Amino acid sequence: MKRPPGLDKLERARRLRREMTPQERLLWGHLRDRRLCGAKFRKQMWLAGYIADFACAEAKLVVEADGSQHADDAEYDAERERAFASLGWRTLRFWNNEITENLDGVLTVIANALPSPSQAASRPAFPLPYRERGKEASPPTNPSPYRGEGQPGPKGTAG
Repeated sequence: MKRPPGLDKLERARRLRREMTPQERLLWGHLRDRRLCGAKFRKQMWLAGYIADFACAEAKLVVEADGSQHADDAEYDAERERAFASLGWRTLRFWNNEITENLDGVLTVIANALPSPSQAASRPAFPLPYRERGKEASPPTNPSPYRGEGQPGPKGTAG
């Protein structure tokens, strides 16, 4: 993830993380810490020159919580959505009243947009331990010492 260009935009992203709307805070409570389908979401993530409310990188999914100010700025929102899509990201938008009045429905829509657990399991997390990489992989030749193993002890003794 690239940092935003300029200190002012970085500060804006940080401020947005601190000062979430009540609906963003409510939604974040269900998205954080892999609480929804085990997917990792980030809040106020810098993406394609914009700040996305919530983003799941493994699913390339952006979730936007829109207040009434977005009704007047539909073209700007469409521009952001095109920028996200140009990088392969899908955008889900929810009005604040949807989040407040139908949180279960909103969470269901988000969950349905995430890859199924079987799809996620088919993509191994890297790096894998050497014994799980396949037969061609060999164990490390020089493992690092654990808690001083192999280090000289007191008066020159090992261990």
